[in-house]
Order: sequence, then C-alpha cells, then structure tokens
Amino acid sequence: MIISPREYAIRGMSYVIRSASAEDAQQLSGVRLQIDGETENMDRERGEGFIDPAGFARMIESDSSAGRNLFLVAEAAGRIVGFSRCEGSRLKRLAHKVEFGVCVLQQYWGYAVGSNLLRESIAWADSNGVKKIALSVLETNDKAIRLYEKFGFEIEGVLKNDKLLSDGKYYNTVMMGRLHKPD
Repeated sequence: MIISPREYAIRGMSYVIRSASAEDAQQLSGVRLQIDGETENMDRERGEGFIDPAGFARMIESDSSAGRNLFLVAEAAGRIVGFSRCEGSRLKRLAHKVEFGVCVLQQYWGYAVGSNLLRESIAWADSNGVKKIALSVLETNDKAIRLYEKFGFEIEGVLKNDKLLSDGKYYNTVMMGRLHKPD
C-alpha cells in the first residue's frame, strides 16, 4: 500500500518518511547490509539473507499493491537512512494482523527515525482495519522495548535462548503486540 509522504525535523535534521519506490531498491540493498553489520539487534549478521536490488524491487512492487503490506523509507538529504515494513498474510485466520520490522542506520539514531516509522505504520494500520501489529525484539534492546511500550505494545511472550550472538551466549527474543483500540 502507498501512503502520503510526511516531513519531520528533529534536532536540526530534516527527513521524509514515504512509501518505498522501485528507484529505492539499489540504496535499500546497501543500507540493509550496512545496518546488519552495525548492531546485533537484527536477526542477521552482515551479508546473511542478502537481498539484491532486484529482490528489493520485487518486494516494493508487491508491497505497493498489497492491501496488508506497507514498505516505508526514511530519507534525509537524498539518502535512505532507515526503513520499516508491515507484512500481512493472505490466510484468512491471520489476515487481521501484520508483522512489523524496522531498522535505522546507526549514525541516525537519536533523531526519532524509528519512532516516526513506527508512528506512520500504526496510523496506516489503524486506518486500514488492521487489528494487530506484532513484532519481535532482542531482550537486550531496552530502548526499543520502551519505545514499543510507549506506542501501546505489550509483551506477549518470550522465546528463550532464541538467538546466539557474537559473545557466544544465547539471548531471548521478546514477542510484542499492539491491538487496535477502536475510537
């Protein structure tokens, strides 16, 4: 699905959150690769699950026409600095919900890019009949967990010893969800 672009100015930095377009595919491939190498908060290590520009172009095309998918990018000075995705299901028993994921280049942390990608995704979900947004987050990512709770997400469960990180230790994944509350 496509949304209208929205401009933000936070702490002296301006950026736009908008729907991804096919022209973003090249940048998205590189941005995702970079983000995966900047933090262990993601499911992937750098280079794992690589999506080339053609793969991103297909994903953007599919998401743009699917009523239960939303692919957003945050763009500052012509550069994609983060993106998020809501992915729905065609299965009737799961059609009421979407899975949310977000990532932001580390040098753009602290400018509310992730918060505003989430805010736009929630607004889209609420106005399009999505009853639940689900996500998963690494237990050590306290900042993200607090952000999600601020936006009405609740912890629904914990997957124990779910991820093996570079320190050789296993960590839990926190499952969170936000139910749409009718006005």
